[in-house]
Amino acid sequence: MKIVHVITSIDPDSGGPQAVVMRLAAAQASLGHDVRVVSQADERTLARVARIGAAIPNFQHVVWHILPPPGVVETILCLKARPFLARILSNAQHVHLHGVWEPILACAAAIAVRNGVPYCVCPAGMLDTWSLEQKPWKKRLALALGCRRMLDRAAFLHALNHDEVRLMGPLGLRAPAEIIPNGVFVEEFETLPSASDFPALIGLPAERRFVLFLSRLHYKKGLDLLANAFQLVARQCPDVDLVVAGPDGGAEDDFRDLVRRFGLERRVFMVGPLYGKTKLQAFVAAACFCLPSRQEGFSIAITEALACGTPAVITDACHFPEVATADAGAVVSLDPMDIATAVIDVLSHPLAAKSMGSNGRRLVFENYTWPRIARLTTGLYEAYRPATV
Repeated sequence: MKIVHVITSIDPDSGGPQAVVMRLAAAQASLGHDVRVVSQADERTLARVARIGAAIPNFQHVVWHILPPPGVVETILCLKARPFLARILSNAQHVHLHGVWEPILACAAAIAVRNGVPYCVCPAGMLDTWSLEQKPWKKRLALALGCRRMLDRAAFLHALNHDEVRLMGPLGLRAPAEIIPNGVFVEEFETLPSASDFPALIGLPAERRFVLFLSRLHYKKGLDLLANAFQLVARQCPDVDLVVAGPDGGAEDDFRDLVRRFGLERRVFMVGPLYGKTKLQAFVAAACFCLPSRQEGFSIAITEALACGTPAVITDACHFPEVATADAGAVVSLDPMDIATAVIDVLSHPLAAKSMGSNGRRLVFENYTWPRIARLTTGLYEAYRPATV
């Protein structure tokens, strides 16, 4: 089967969907499919993708079709992208679109429809209630100008969890929703690095523990909630610091201001984005992983933390209740007090935390692996393929 994934940017700093495309495409290629990815990137981004991809099983079997970063006119009209997509999609059996709002996705959908090729759309949480409330007039306009048509004509919508299906409900979209979660490659997590490797890299004394936040530094990730929660944690746990890892998504300056206001400069380590082995070292060394997001589709970071055996404290807006049901951590409200209480509880009970880590690792390895997810997606592609006459 020829499968074509289309995503506007493949820059790893842009967030979870980029990591998903890289891994899902590789897992589908491992099943023997002809898998292509269409995206826009510069040479620097492609070099970073190649470095990260070197650790992903079967990544080398994915074929990449890359357009240069577009200007304003190209972004809107897709003058170069249109013939480019038409050529690549000409004999595809299924097209998988990642995102909602970018014109290149609607362009790819229109070409697929013209060629009689079924496609699905993965909104990645962009259509839930919270997301639609951010710059709502722009999103209403985008829906009216073509995004709703793209969504309605899809063979199915790739939802990441049951909550996403429910939260998309008010839009009244015509396409059915199918739940396809994210996952990990077991090979990347079977042999983990030493817990002592990472602290030395950031100058953290060996006797100190740390809570890890790893994600884009964006408002929706709840960094302000984290700062307020950690000032409470810092008082109760004087041997615990906070490590914040990830590229700036617009919230870094505000977070630094809060850290200064709370007098936590010596307790908070800002280390920038982490990839590959260094990222795994951070997960393994952390006493607790915390992601207090206001909105998530299906966080790769949570899944990777669990795969590393690290207990997780997340908010209910992460839509990953299995963390609590599997006793792999805690799922709490968006209240900083609740976040702090859960983190302190994990830090105060190391034996229970170790058990949580084992539970999380088992949860991921048994339910959220990319080969399993690849088989699920290709089965759905087949199920939604038009009957031949």
